[in-house]
Amino acid sequence: MTRRLNNWILYLILGLGLGLSPLIYAEGIKVKAAEIERVDTDWLLNAVFNIELSPGLEDALQKGLVLTFQTEFELTRGRWYWFDERPSQVTRQTRVSYQPLTKQYRISTEGFSFSVATMREALQAAGTIGGWRVIERANIDLGKTYIAALRMTLDLSKLPKPFQVNALNNRDWNVLSDWLRFPFSPSFQNVIAQ
Repeated sequence: MTRRLNNWILYLILGLGLGLSPLIYAEGIKVKAAEIERVDTDWLLNAVFNIELSPGLEDALQKGLVLTFQTEFELTRGRWYWFDERPSQVTRQTRVSYQPLTKQYRISTEGFSFSVATMREALQAAGTIGGWRVIERANIDLGKTYIAALRMTLDLSKLPKPFQVNALNNRDWNVLSDWLRFPFSPSFQNVIAQ
């Protein structure tokens, strides 16, 4: 009887844990889609990230904390005789802030900024990248195949010092996506990864 009761309690705990896991781990950044397209002699990246913040980060943003999201792209080609070749390694930062006087969220990236009304729109705009030049023709060989990698993180080094200390102790503040890696061949017009 006790063994059956122990098994039942174990299944109950596992069931609750599995049932709540989507709620607990819903926050973070996920890559929804990425595309590299050739325009003239360069290749441009279009990507969409889904950004979900924890309640603590949402509250901090609404109270005036500026969140900086860093997008990283790198292109590599493995070599058996030496370190991997890295013909392209670029980063870009997108800042999201809340303006309490106008009750709007401001998104700034690469000298361009605009405002939206809701946090959801702000995070959607911060997670959308269009026409970012990531590969120059002079840096690659058209006949070779490379591995493209892409990810987005919340840049904790841009937070004020007290928040950086808090972020070290709080897992909710470490918001990042996994690396999305996919093959890139310059001879193809578009390379799409999902």
